[in-house]
Amino acid sequence: MADINTLKQGLIVTAFWEAKPDEVDALKGIIRKFLPQAQAEPGVLAFQIHQSREEPTRFFFYEVFKDEAAFAEHSEAPHFKTLILEQALPKLAKRERTQHRFV
Repeated sequence: MADINTLKQGLIVTAFWEAKPDEVDALKGIIRKFLPQAQAEPGVLAFQIHQSREEPTRFFFYEVFKDEAAFAEHSEAPHFKTLILEQALPKLAKRERTQHRFV
């Protein structure tokens, strides 16, 4: 895990997913396969995925990349294409992503 000063230099991406109600368990299985692979990417400084306790269909992603190039590499990674684009996204009712910088 990177220290806070390193994180402050990074590109932060957040995502909110809402799973289709009958797809929550399948989505969790995909996330469990995907997460360690994403965390091991060389340009990833932090990568966490959380499931809402109150609304189990909702997931929150907090990702910090070294820079925009690292984010682009993440988006092209085979595990991203297979697990997220091909398998996870069809199980979602809603997906939102935003990019941030530390202030």
